[in-house]
This record gives sequence, C-alpha cells and structure tokens, in this order.
Amino acid sequence: MKLCSGCLLGIRCRYDGKSKANKKILTLLKKEVLIPVCPEQLGGRPTPREQAEIVGERVLTESGEDVIDQFKRGALEVLRIAKTFNIKKAILKQCSPSCGAGKIYDGTFTGRVIDGFGITAKVLKDNNIDIISEEEL
Repeated sequence: MKLCSGCLLGIRCRYDGKSKANKKILTLLKKEVLIPVCPEQLGGRPTPREQAEIVGERVLTESGEDVIDQFKRGALEVLRIAKTFNIKKAILKQCSPSCGAGKIYDGTFTGRVIDGFGITAKVLKDNNIDIISEEEL
C-alpha cells in the first residue's frame, strides 16, 4: 500500500481543476493499493485555486498571498493518513509545491525548475516515508 498524489490517479484536484493522470500509475493501481491524497485540498485550499510556488520559507500564490499554513496543515493530514495505514512509500507529483519529490518550481512563476522538495514531500521524508516521483516509475 502506498500514498499517491490524487491528480496522478485522475482525480481533478490540481490548482487548475484538472488531473494529471499517469498511465504507469494507473497500471500500477491494478496491482497495488494506492491511497489518493491531495495535500492542498486537505489543507483547506479550494479547487480550482490560484497557482502557488515555494518562495524561501513561504508558499505564495501568484497574487502574493502566503498560504504556507494551509500547505503545512495539508502535509500533516497526509502524514496522519500515512501513519494510520502504516504506509512507508508515497508516489508524488513532481514540481508541485506540496508534492514535489526532488524538483519544484523556483518561485518566480516562470516555469523554471530547481532542486527541492514540496511541503508534504519534505514532511513525509522527514518521517521516514520513501518518496518517489511519477517520473521515477
């Protein structure tokens, strides 16, 4: 059993109200139990919602609103789910400010990618849950 970013399973939970269904993950779903999570929704962000990126210690929307508290709340809810089901692995959406597993956008809203972890990915990693991105499958 693994956690999985809901958008990768076809759930329309992304900031733009769309999904990012991934064929490899949908195939994996036939063999394994994948529990869908969307940390941003679990933290109270609406769908659709304004795009956000990590800027230093904050998470800012394009209009400049700091939504770090909602991102942290969502990360802790995902961790609670992981602990409830004794989950040790998560497949997360690369570049997301929540789920980015080694790559995130640089905070300039220009599409530039840098090394880093999303808020939820970091919380899971810090709690000894293995993180992989959909790109690593």
